[in-house]
Amino acid sequence: MKILFDTNIILDVMLDRKPFSDSAAKLVSKIEKQELKGFLGATTVTTIFYLAAKVAGRKKAKEEIGKLLSIFEIAPVNRTVLAEAVELQFDDYEDAVLHEAAKQAGLQGIVTRDTKDFQSSTLPVYSPEELKMFLSMIKRRELEGHES
Repeated sequence: MKILFDTNIILDVMLDRKPFSDSAAKLVSKIEKQELKGFLGATTVTTIFYLAAKVAGRKKAKEEIGKLLSIFEIAPVNRTVLAEAVELQFDDYEDAVLHEAAKQAGLQGIVTRDTKDFQSSTLPVYSPEELKMFLSMIKRRELEGHES
């Protein structure tokens, strides 16, 4: 399953924002184990670098970006994504851009802690807990199918 991770999920892990970081870290772990294919919007990467550099310095920011790029794929943000996002009925343009990047990349959903911000989404939108349960259900069905 190919899922776009909203910026807040990545920040939850990086900044260990309790109580959200536990669920977010478990999802990132699924990407590392190749049980899930995780994507970031290109704008998420630039936002993370900016915030990490302000808090921890450029060297640490570069390290963090390196880690992200080693496990996540990138959903490109180009002219088409930006133009289509302007036309969406989202309150927040950044969320519209992430949605459109996911859509253009052919992804199967978005995971975010702010699901209400994606109410206009044409893709499935999951909270971290919902996605964990959904992935567990899929895995259980696959195991049951192999036992038959």
